[in-house]
Amino acid sequence: MPVSRIAIGSPGELSHPDTFRAGVAEFISMLIFVFAGSGSGMAFGKLTDGGATTPAGLIAAALAHAFALFVAVSVGANISGGHVNPAVTFGAFVGGNISLLKAVVYWVAQLLGSVVACLLLKIATGGEAVGAFSLSAGVGVWNAVVFEIVMTFGLVYTVYATAVDPKRGDLGVIAPIAIGFIVGANILAGGAFDGASMNPAVSFGPAVVSGVWANHWVYWLGPFAGAAIAALVYDICFIGQRPHEQLPTADY
Repeated sequence: MPVSRIAIGSPGELSHPDTFRAGVAEFISMLIFVFAGSGSGMAFGKLTDGGATTPAGLIAAALAHAFALFVAVSVGANISGGHVNPAVTFGAFVGGNISLLKAVVYWVAQLLGSVVACLLLKIATGGEAVGAFSLSAGVGVWNAVVFEIVMTFGLVYTVYATAVDPKRGDLGVIAPIAIGFIVGANILAGGAFDGASMNPAVSFGPAVVSGVWANHWVYWLGPFAGAAIAALVYDICFIGQRPHEQLPTADY
């Protein structure tokens, strides 16, 4: 069982140079992802006078996030594993692939990266509003939680299949492409309902900068639950028993 492999970690792990480098890599990757993803929505809305909420705007957001995540995962893969998502890090923790202490470093770096990206967007655009995630009219909070659980399940399942599974073979660049594609596809599926976050950090940065926190808990509970389910399902069904050993950073 993967739960038996969960590790808290040692205090020395926090001061290890590799942990610091991984944190910096996660910060930069998240900054790249949020700046491009949120920035594309702001740009499309400005060019089309609010058209970011139209079908064309949804497609533009899906493409921007897919491309940006592909790049963000790729540039961080050999340093931090390219999680670029607190939910992905949580899924790795549940599967015994990262210690709790190192996961905390990742979470702090990811949240800071998102906040800095949104601040830079606000400064660069002369004070334009950075839109926070919100539920569409007629969508209840538990409907949104289900959306986030299912979408994040698909994302973390894809991460496990292409980047974590020791039997995956030499997939190379396929992993970042697949991860970017599933996020883009999920935005097309759920973007019109709750914004399709799948990533607590992506929701956190805009909330901090805009000051809008309505139903913010949805974008934490859903992704973390979906990530945990995906990690447990994939590990139990397809990876099976193996000694507790954190995967090399180069692999994940």
